[in-house]
Amino acid sequence: MKNITFSADEHLIEQARAKARSQRTTLNEAFREWLVQFTSTPSSAKEIGALMKRLKYVEAGRHFSRDELNER
Repeated sequence: MKNITFSADEHLIEQARAKARSQRTTLNEAFREWLVQFTSTPSSAKEIGALMKRLKYVEAGRHFSRDELNER
């Protein structure tokens, strides 16, 4: 296993450690899990495709204009 070093806000690191503790894991293990998920985009794309297929029946109820679609 290779070691890496990151720089992050001290407060965020403490929050992340607390969250990891509440999930009965370590920050290192949580990061390793995230890294696996982050690098597994093909399965994520499949999951999104499956979700879109399941939600195919959903209709907005009307046609939205280009301006409405681009509103923030």
